[in-house]
Amino acid sequence: MMRSAVVRTTGSNSLLTQSTLRTSKATTPICLSAQRQQYRRAHAISNPTLANIEKRWETMMPQEQADLWMQLRDRMRTDWKELTLQEKKAAYWIAFGPHGPRAGTPPGENRKVFTYTLIGVGVAFLMAWGFREFVAKGPPPTMNKEWQEKTNEYLKSLNVEPISGISSEGYKGKGQVQSRPKAKE
Repeated sequence: MMRSAVVRTTGSNSLLTQSTLRTSKATTPICLSAQRQQYRRAHAISNPTLANIEKRWETMMPQEQADLWMQLRDRMRTDWKELTLQEKKAAYWIAFGPHGPRAGTPPGENRKVFTYTLIGVGVAFLMAWGFREFVAKGPPPTMNKEWQEKTNEYLKSLNVEPISGISSEGYKGKGQVQSRPKAKE
């Protein structure tokens, strides 16, 4: 097997042969870290572009917003000492400012939520009252004292809750009885 005599340096598309590397090592050393580094200089963004960004951001087209953010992102990749104060303020405001999902609630929203909540509770109350008044035909047959006493007897015959309940020795509670006697018809 033969190895290729071509070596590719990292971060660069230039190809060097081993012989070139050998000769360059002999004469002058190669700094590979310098070849790996990529210097990118972006020019400063003009002040009129960044002026009043807080007020203009919401009215800008989405493409304009994206372009401005990309320009700022490219500027932030350089040394931050080179950024102007306007660029730093704009980058901070775009990243963390009160716009989009972080925007504050509009004035009067709390009152609107409270009003609609009260309306919803009122409608639910009226529906429950209307159903009880006009649809339901009185209390169910199980809601009278006689039925509930018979339920107590039935539970005792089945020996339900023999330790501390209705079937236990010396039970003094009411059991299932919770209603007044059935009205005479």
